[in-house]
Amino acid sequence: MQRTLDIGLNDLKEQLITMAGYLELAVVYCTQAWKNQDASIASSVYQIEDKVNRAHLEVDATCLKLLATQQPLAFDLRFILSVIKTNTDIERMVDQTVNITRNSEYYLKHPPFFDTSDLSLMSDHVRQMVKNAIDAFVKSDVNLARGVLEADDKVDRLKDKVFKDALAWMKGHSEDIEQGLNVILIARNLERIGDHSTNIAEDVIFSISGKDIRHKSLGQRFQENKK
Repeated sequence: MQRTLDIGLNDLKEQLITMAGYLELAVVYCTQAWKNQDASIASSVYQIEDKVNRAHLEVDATCLKLLATQQPLAFDLRFILSVIKTNTDIERMVDQTVNITRNSEYYLKHPPFFDTSDLSLMSDHVRQMVKNAIDAFVKSDVNLARGVLEADDKVDRLKDKVFKDALAWMKGHSEDIEQGLNVILIARNLERIGDHSTNIAEDVIFSISGKDIRHKSLGQRFQENKK
């Protein structure tokens, strides 16, 4: 017979997958706003935030119930601990999409606009990181998780370039400094979404292998994964 704990863990996984689906939609919507110069989709992000906030509390409650009633050990315990942390990361990533949406609304109200091709490329990388991090969790795939860690460096480099270009633009458009700041804040929030994706990837590796690779260089992380 299937263990009561197994049923609870499967339900927990399904709850988190639903949250992740909302997150992926929020990332798409918040980037479409400034890419397509269309602020009308902002309400969709705010609606998603409400759903994720409710789900965040429900997942935590399920985790606490399983810990209190099933006394999980070893792999099961690591999985529940990883879910608790992933749950928080997803909720915070959705908060970042709300920030991006608000900055996009400000940006679209105050032309002129400048070249955001690097910002667009950065958002594409971040969306892929989110997808891969969630897929790594669902499939218990360490290789996908490693790919998320590698992609974070690309996002950081693009963020630095967006910052540099925006600052240069602001120097030549002192009357439109707010526009440059909006772009910088959008890039900063995209980077934070990428950072939370790496947190999920690290938790996937911990859940499967029991190895904590946080606060280590990329080379050290990969070296430990081979042991």
